[in-house]
Amino acid sequence: MSIEVRDFPQIPAKDSRKPAWLKIRLQHGKTYKNIKNLMTENSLNTVCEEAQCPNMSECWNRGTATFMILGDICTRSCGFCAVKTGRPPMLDEEEPKRVVDAALKMDLNHVVVTSVNRDEREDGGASVFADTIARLHDAMPDVSVEVLIPDFRGNWDALQTVIDAEPEILNHNMETVERIYKRVRPQAKYPRSLELLYRAKQQGMRTKSGIMVGIGEETQEVVNLMQDLREVDVDIMTIGQYLQPSDSHLPVDRYVHPAEFKYYREIGERMGFDVVESGPMVRSSYHADEQASGVLN
Repeated sequence: MSIEVRDFPQIPAKDSRKPAWLKIRLQHGKTYKNIKNLMTENSLNTVCEEAQCPNMSECWNRGTATFMILGDICTRSCGFCAVKTGRPPMLDEEEPKRVVDAALKMDLNHVVVTSVNRDEREDGGASVFADTIARLHDAMPDVSVEVLIPDFRGNWDALQTVIDAEPEILNHNMETVERIYKRVRPQAKYPRSLELLYRAKQQGMRTKSGIMVGIGEETQEVVNLMQDLREVDVDIMTIGQYLQPSDSHLPVDRYVHPAEFKYYREIGERMGFDVVESGPMVRSSYHADEQASGVLN
């Protein structure tokens, strides 16, 4: 497929204020407070909080949140991620049950579960993912479950453990283009992540992946990555603006213009993705329930 790579307005972050399209208005209504209290009472972590998601206010006011299992300390040190890095504690065996309890109280029809990396464990926490998926399906037979999983260091038996639990959508984020992978994700490998998505698709999984832009990539490289994802038949793709969590994280290279996000969505649809969610504030789980309905119904 021939794709014309266009030029777009360039807004270098170091020379510019954050543009208007990246400014959000925080709203802490009753539903938001209920979600906050529910997570606290159940001793649960959310990627919304731990990764400093800019959409937390909107999503929690909609009554949705993304559960983050396996604790809140990650064994990796990705240059973009706000989640704490260090030596994780012992696994909490009651965590899957509390996720189910919270999902029931939230009356969710689509549950999204992600995790930190637990590279110190042989299976990377895959068994906990499987337990959580199974419990959700048992307690909520009509619910669809989406998991955003790590690469398990290429342990394909661990991946199989998750696949065998039959989540409706299996997500693994590429995060960025191949050229800058080592800088952005020092403990990950671009080909390994693609292989994970390929293996999942070969077993009939609905697959999903996401990237952030504005971290040093070029437009052609994003197009190349999208083509790589289509080669392994990924169904859903998300593309959003990278925002620096702190001064110790990788800097924002540029603020990507909305026209460029629109371009990625249009060419992604032409490539054959079922859903392309592309916009400045898009994150992996942003409107995940709506994305799921586009491929599951």
